[in-house]
Amino acid sequence: MVRLIPRDDSFFDMFAAMSANVIAGARALVDLFADYSDVERKIERIRHIEREGDELTHTVLTKLNQTFITPFDREDIHQLASKLDDVLDFINAACSRINMYRITNPPAAAGALARIILLQSQEMQKAVSLMHKNGNILVHCVEINRLENEADQVAEQGIAKLFECEKDPINLIKNKELIEFLERATDKAEDVANVLETVVLKNT
Repeated sequence: MVRLIPRDDSFFDMFAAMSANVIAGARALVDLFADYSDVERKIERIRHIEREGDELTHTVLTKLNQTFITPFDREDIHQLASKLDDVLDFINAACSRINMYRITNPPAAAGALARIILLQSQEMQKAVSLMHKNGNILVHCVEINRLENEADQVAEQGIAKLFECEKDPINLIKNKELIEFLERATDKAEDVANVLETVVLKNT
């Protein structure tokens, strides 16, 4: 049967742009903790990237409402866009805690979690780039999940060290919350992997 209405494959380009923007946010986060100076300017850069992410998400959802034939299930397109945006939301939320709580000396676990988020983001980009090529997406999903498990261990050890070494209870609470928000960003990356796995299973 001839397809009279062509499938709109522009979503693949949109997801490529979204994943590249997540990498930009994760890289800015790594830079923040690698050289913890000029903090307000670096956080403002992350805020700007997060706002760009919101705009890209809005573009995908608007396109979804206007498109009759999509390259894969509409529900999964919506979920993938939302989950990619969630990663940046939690990166931004962690940075907001730095500003709100005036954190001057973040724990080493924060930098370690930022590096894991960047690695996950790079795996997400690789997976998304394979969506229209029928490539091996699952191998990247497995790595994202492995990195999330690593992040859990880093967060647990980081919080344990805070309780062991931090004498100021207020600083303990501030830094514990920072670690928890960064760890939740890694959870959101795992959510992206779960959506990608669902897309693969539905289309094999």
